[in-house]
Amino acid sequence: MPLRARDGMWHYRFWLDGREYTGNTGEEALPVTLGDTERRKTAASRKRDAAAVVENKARELAMSGRSHELKLQVRPFSEAAANFLAWADSEHRDHPNTPRRLRTSFASLSRFFGNAPVSAILRGHVNDYKAWRRTEHQVAEVTIRHDLHALSKAFGYWIDHNWARENPIGGLRGVEIPSDKDAVRMYVLSREEEVLYFAAARQHPALYDLGRLMLNQGCRPEEVLELQVSDVDLERSQLTIRSGKSRAARRRLWLTAESREICAYRMMRTTSPWLFAGKLPGTHLVKLNGPHGRVLDSLATCKCGRSRNEHQRQKAGDCVEFIEASRLAFVMYDFRHTFATRAAEAGMPVAILAKILGHADLRSVVKYVHVRQEAQDQAMEQFDAHVQNNSGVERSSGFRPVDSAKTGDLEGSSGTSREGVSDRKIN
Repeated sequence: MPLRARDGMWHYRFWLDGREYTGNTGEEALPVTLGDTERRKTAASRKRDAAAVVENKARELAMSGRSHELKLQVRPFSEAAANFLAWADSEHRDHPNTPRRLRTSFASLSRFFGNAPVSAILRGHVNDYKAWRRTEHQVAEVTIRHDLHALSKAFGYWIDHNWARENPIGGLRGVEIPSDKDAVRMYVLSREEEVLYFAAARQHPALYDLGRLMLNQGCRPEEVLELQVSDVDLERSQLTIRSGKSRAARRRLWLTAESREICAYRMMRTTSPWLFAGKLPGTHLVKLNGPHGRVLDSLATCKCGRSRNEHQRQKAGDCVEFIEASRLAFVMYDFRHTFATRAAEAGMPVAILAKILGHADLRSVVKYVHVRQEAQDQAMEQFDAHVQNNSGVERSSGFRPVDSAKTGDLEGSSGTSREGVSDRKIN
């Protein structure tokens, strides 16, 4: 540590990341006399004490929230990402879906940032990543939202290890993460769309049963696919979710009549401990996105008005080539959104709906419930009927004029409308 004696005291001077630090250690610098052994020992001791003061000074920089003034350890993104994901596997071992989602996001993040030092990643680079995902991959805003949340979590880990100074994502000065509103990806099926989809899905029995159970019970797709035969109690018509991602998600549900029939049929035909057995012994199905996509493809409509399947069966006619004009587009998770919306429209209390969905926070339920225009109109009709039935005033012709009101009572009035309300401008 650079020390020098000046005016009888030890002074220090050192540099960190191009910044100079100077000061007085407060330790006396005794002159050394070759013949005085005791004095030589005392002087050396004072110098060691002065060096300790300087080391404490550097330590105080970190403890006082000024760790950014200390020298960073350079870590390439690929190496730092591997360390973070290994930590996430251990940290979230009870919730394996969390590290799985992080790895999905880091597949694209690692490809973009490569071996760039994580300490050199700035807000501009993160904005470049957002643009790259939108243009090169044309992903939805919800996907970018997931990627940035994963990267932000990683920066917290890297800052704690002194591999980065600040998190370039979120906060007042960080990169803006797409909001829930911008990133929404929710679709509620109509009754007609439900009939159309499941008619086509019958050729994929596992997909059909998964969709019906999600639509009837409000479960997440992975919760259904990870069900064991022992989780179903047909005698009590109960279903137990044991592999939920949170304490609230681990719950017991009452089976609807259709759900009970589906579970009973699958239990009767399987020799596996899993309700949705996989191809290999002792495994279960993980996802059914492939069959789901093929069903949606089959329902796509040509510009001539025929579906893809009808177009293939009826090749004769003016329209020879299939040109897609419209399609039914939704993800498996939307069965859960549809259940929540229909339950809310049926009058199910929000607190009970939260328990059934496996949410601990009532605010999470609001994101699942899509208020359709038909429901809004019906609610206003019910409100209007309630007002008319309880007011005792005839309102069939609209607002009744107030006989006692004077013309001057309404500022800016320029006459009276046919319903008795002055035609005034409302600011």
